[in-house]
Amino acid sequence: MKTDRVIFGRLGLRGMRCIVRRWSIDLTLFAGTSIFVPGLAHADDWGCQVILCLSNPGGPEQYSECVPPIEKLWAALRHGDPFPTCDFGSGGSQGTLATNTFASGGYCREDLLYWGGPEQSELLCRATGAIDVDIDNRLYTRVWWDVSGQGRTMTEFYGAGSTQVPYDPSQSAAMFLQQTEQQDNFGGGGQ
Repeated sequence: MKTDRVIFGRLGLRGMRCIVRRWSIDLTLFAGTSIFVPGLAHADDWGCQVILCLSNPGGPEQYSECVPPIEKLWAALRHGDPFPTCDFGSGGSQGTLATNTFASGGYCREDLLYWGGPEQSELLCRATGAIDVDIDNRLYTRVWWDVSGQGRTMTEFYGAGSTQVPYDPSQSAAMFLQQTEQQDNFGGGGQ
């Protein structure tokens, strides 16, 4: 039995399951009532499910309830579809959103950068994209998706209790190149 507990804010594993269940019930009830009430707009529950699952520090597919909406998200993004939205309604959660940025040599985690292309001369990223989830206008999680083209994800958690410091993925290439240059100079590879 695993003794580590993934902490979602201060809720823990049990609290995260409760939130997922509650959101599912609330969204189901909301969608169900909107069918019977003419003229009532309803939130896109898929987009709301996606944001909830992406905000999990343990990864977007840690809980079985999250697998279907997240797998649908990966398929949509791979086909170039837009990122889903969530309408939180009039009493909604201001400052909560998720955005996808496609990865490249210029936008990547430093440890996912590598030399590829013709003659190993092009700086590439081992991930397809990164999704930033902001809660209360602050970066909460960043999920790198399709890492190494295998459908894997890497989740960075920046919420309450995290010791990770947010960074700008557009600066990783400069740090990678600087580190490579230092290694070449130290190892005698420089001229």
